[in-house]
Amino acid sequence: MKILLVEDDKKIVSFLTRGFEEDGYILEVALNGEDGEYLAKINHYDIIVLDWMIPLKNGIEVIKNLRRKKILTPIIMLTAKNELNDKINGFKTGADDYLSKPFEYEELKIRMEALYRRELLNGNNFIEIKDIKIDISDKILFKNKEEIRLSAKEWELLLFLIKNNNKIISNKMIENQLWSDVSYINSNVISVTIYHLRKKIGKEIIESFRGLGYKIEI
Repeated sequence: MKILLVEDDKKIVSFLTRGFEEDGYILEVALNGEDGEYLAKINHYDIIVLDWMIPLKNGIEVIKNLRRKKILTPIIMLTAKNELNDKINGFKTGADDYLSKPFEYEELKIRMEALYRRELLNGNNFIEIKDIKIDISDKILFKNKEEIRLSAKEWELLLFLIKNNNKIISNKMIENQLWSDVSYINSNVISVTIYHLRKKIGKEIIESFRGLGYKIEI
């Protein structure tokens, strides 16, 4: 999962960065509304976690501008403004969820993953592709009823291909989604990850198009 965090409280940024990294998420951070809006417009994210009271542009302004541009990335508002009218305003503006500060990391994580599942395949917890069955909630994959263990990167890569099913996904798109927080990656890391994933779940699940990329058909 690739997350954009728009938050000016550096303690919260540090706390969430540690949690997201431990859970294997890719994170980019903006400390004000203008930077957050810009990043959301030029990059693809699975989830945006957005504070309301941030410098330069507040969270409500950011949401309005993104929705006007037809950017429909799920947004969780994370804010100390917890009155009912504030929540109503947030949802009416275009937020998908609302979590009041102070908050527990595990609750935020569950809410993010619920939104991600909703976007993945209409909220289904289970996906079946040929002879594999995938439990999105529990991150378990079965092939011919046998559990197959995937690394964190293999899992994220599989979900990214599923989310973009029936489309050819280039190496560059995969790099931006799974390794954008790394200043340098070995040129073979994507092909190696693809190789191991295809070996585990079957070459027939992930089609390879020389010079173009990879595709999963559902």
